[in-house]
Amino acid sequence: MIELAFVACLSAAPAACEKRSLYYADDLSPTACVLRAQPELAKWIFDHPRYHVASWSCRFRAASEQDA
Repeated sequence: MIELAFVACLSAAPAACEKRSLYYADDLSPTACVLRAQPELAKWIFDHPRYHVASWSCRFRAASEQDA
């Protein structure tokens, strides 16, 4: 499983940050994740206008490690 992990912070309170993740299917490569990241994050920010993305990365993540 490929994870797009990012840190989202409230624009009004930059110290108030949360770790977030979006998951992709197993057949997606890390390179494809990087290419998809900016449009996906832009869509997320559009849906969550009070936040900004402070950092992000793509990585492999075992299905057993996913958040419940």
